[in-house]
Formats: sequence, structure tokens, C-alpha cells
Amino acid sequence: MRKTPVMSDLTHIDEHGHARMVDTSEKAATARRAIASARVMMSAPTVAAIRRNQTPKGDPLETARLAGIVAAKRTADLIPLCHPLPLTHIDVRAELRDDGIYLESEVATHAQTGVEMEALTAVTVAALTIYDMCKALDKSMTITDVQLEVKTGGKSGEYRREANPQGTR
Repeated sequence: MRKTPVMSDLTHIDEHGHARMVDTSEKAATARRAIASARVMMSAPTVAAIRRNQTPKGDPLETARLAGIVAAKRTADLIPLCHPLPLTHIDVRAELRDDGIYLESEVATHAQTGVEMEALTAVTVAALTIYDMCKALDKSMTITDVQLEVKTGGKSGEYRREANPQGTR
């Protein structure tokens, strides 16, 4: 059973209950890496149109990749309590599958705080870009399974998501 945090356990809340950015100035800079994933589920005709390169706005996979890279760099502008980080690596991969598109981002830095939010932002914006690029063909697309897959570095150490029962990520 999960215990309910008390105010002193909440790192982003000050003694008056106000949101605050955590002071990381005393933390050592270390190598940090995060991988996140998302899925955009879509109809078979939409998948077929992407395979034939016949979508109204052009190549959704490459546009989504670029949008995800830009989004990772802008995470601190979007998420109020995120620190701006000197990102040293960003990669967004888009794989067309029979049921839609699988997205994965990998972000790295050498800093005092982690890059999980940057990786999650990258795949989320990439998924939204897929939706935007393909909505003329399929308004019923679903963005799903936005999740952290791997996180390394920092005080909390390594996190690796266990495979789901189907054995896929």
C-alpha cells in the first residue's frame, strides 16, 4: 500500500504549500539518459496510405521525428517546474506497424537532474504530430501508451520498464 505523502515529502512544494522549482545547485552533474515510448493506433486504410506515401500533408513519420526532437529541447518552456537542460543527444524513432505507429525517444544529458520529461515530451508531441498529419484520413486515431521505458543516472539509479504480458514494448 502506498503511503500518502506529507508536505515535507513533496520536493516541489515549499513550506507555504506553493509550487517551486527544486534547487539542484548542490547536486553533482552526472550522465542521465531516458527512453520513452508512445503508440498512435489507426485504421488499416490509414496505415496503407502512409505506406504508399499518400497522406495529404506529406511524410508523417519524418515530420513527427523532427517535431519530437524540437519538443524535447523545449520541455522546460512547456512544463512549469522542469529545469532547462543542456541536452547532448535526442533521437526519435517512428516505426509503422500494421495497427499504427510506434514511437520511441531517447534523450541524454550530463546535468544535475534527469531527462525523463524531455523523453516523454518528445514522444507525446511526435504522436500529436502524427495525428495532425493524418487526421484528414482518420479522425478516430488514438494516442496511447505514453510511458517511460528506461531511465539511468542520478540518485534514484536505473529504472527499466518490465515487458508487458505480450512481451512487446
